[in-house]
Amino acid sequence: MPRSGLILGIESSCDETAAAVVERGARTVSSVVASQIATHARYGGVVPELASREHLRAIVPVVRAALAEAHLTLADLDAIAVTSGPGLAGALLVGITYAKALAFANHLPLIAVNHLEGHIHAVLLNDRETENAAGADAKGANRAALHDDAALALVVSGGHTHLYLARPAQGAWNYTLVGRTVDDAAGEAFDKVAKLLGLGYPGGPWIDALAKFGNPNAVPFSFAQIKTKAHLEGKPARTKAAKIAPIARLDPHFLFSFSGIKTAVLRYVELHGLRAEARARVSRVLTDFRQPQTREEALALCPQPTLDLIASFQHAVIGDLMKKTFAAAESLSARRILVTGGVAANRELRERFTREAAARGVRIAFPTLALSTDNAAMIAAAAWPRLLAEDFAPPELSADPSLALR
Repeated sequence: MPRSGLILGIESSCDETAAAVVERGARTVSSVVASQIATHARYGGVVPELASREHLRAIVPVVRAALAEAHLTLADLDAIAVTSGPGLAGALLVGITYAKALAFANHLPLIAVNHLEGHIHAVLLNDRETENAAGADAKGANRAALHDDAALALVVSGGHTHLYLARPAQGAWNYTLVGRTVDDAAGEAFDKVAKLLGLGYPGGPWIDALAKFGNPNAVPFSFAQIKTKAHLEGKPARTKAAKIAPIARLDPHFLFSFSGIKTAVLRYVELHGLRAEARARVSRVLTDFRQPQTREEALALCPQPTLDLIASFQHAVIGDLMKKTFAAAESLSARRILVTGGVAANRELRERFTREAAARGVRIAFPTLALSTDNAAMIAAAAWPRLLAEDFAPPELSADPSLALR
């Protein structure tokens, strides 16, 4: 049985090296994240080889910093948890190899965590911390509402756009895939549209910051209904992120596709000559992003037609995410929705999802902004039920870049 309930989490699936200590899946004791944005910004996206090298440089000091921030030593821990996939193979291996060495040297159990499950537990961790802060009375009243019923989880980030039905089962959770993207993830579309317009990397914060100064109805983007493709029966889904259920087994009403809207933005830019002007205005501040506070500041970066295009793009993508998420919740009779992942930090997404959930009488929850992007606290939180169940990683644990969540 756990002594302290303290788990050290390590996350290195993409371009953040992170370590955190979480107590019993409910209280973040420390959390440290070393970002690689400056390394990859010049390339407009993550370069896997550079990511692995930066993880090698950062992993030891980041873990030491997390323990120091928590005023703990490795002897105080009950377990070490690490992301085993999905993600970049080389990046994952850095975290896994170091976690295995730490666990072996300190006689601690090692727990492998799926990165997608970690994102879902980022919301649950935030719920538990909010509940604890509310006090004992609220804790008792809200426990059932927060933890004891199934939820529809939308995981939306630069590498993932997935819908899962998450069910608690004897303290643990199991997951059923409901929907997913058939091509690009929503966050990837944000990044590529930002790059097309000459904005900085990562593109999500740029799009979100500039969209509020544009007209979201200026460009009428639309999404076609995805049809069942008989020729895909029995074939794995064609995505970078995960080997999951074949597309033909999923309800086409809950499938996403964001490659088409990227092409539509490209055609619009070419037709209206927006790209060169936007790039010329923004190039001087690519490495010094400061969110524009006024329309004048936004216009100094992009002309109004570009701001309208950005606002219309974001409005359309969020509308498609909303439409299919709430349709899936209604179909599955889910009265609770969890929205998580890097794109869950988007201002418009949070506002529109919250309004729609209130109108439908559905409970909705998001992680904090810090827990939306990749972090290790979510990995340590997801590991807590596995520690209780003594579900430990085997000695031969290795990276699985296409790990499925079940």
